[in-house]
Amino acid sequence: MPSIDELHRLACEQFKETYIDPESGYIVLTSLAHLQRGSCCGNACRHCPYGHINVSDRFNPS
Repeated sequence: MPSIDELHRLACEQFKETYIDPESGYIVLTSLAHLQRGSCCGNACRHCPYGHINVSDRFNPS
């Protein structure tokens, strides 16, 4: 099974905004989708390209 990093890389190479997490079956947004949003949404997203700047300390995975 490909790693999450590999799935994310492949999705981005194909200019996709999402991929399916193989363990949970959930749809995951790629960093490309987040960049289109224009800023951190504060939801501690897995591939946040903004460094989770709007995530409260309580939920910040960094």
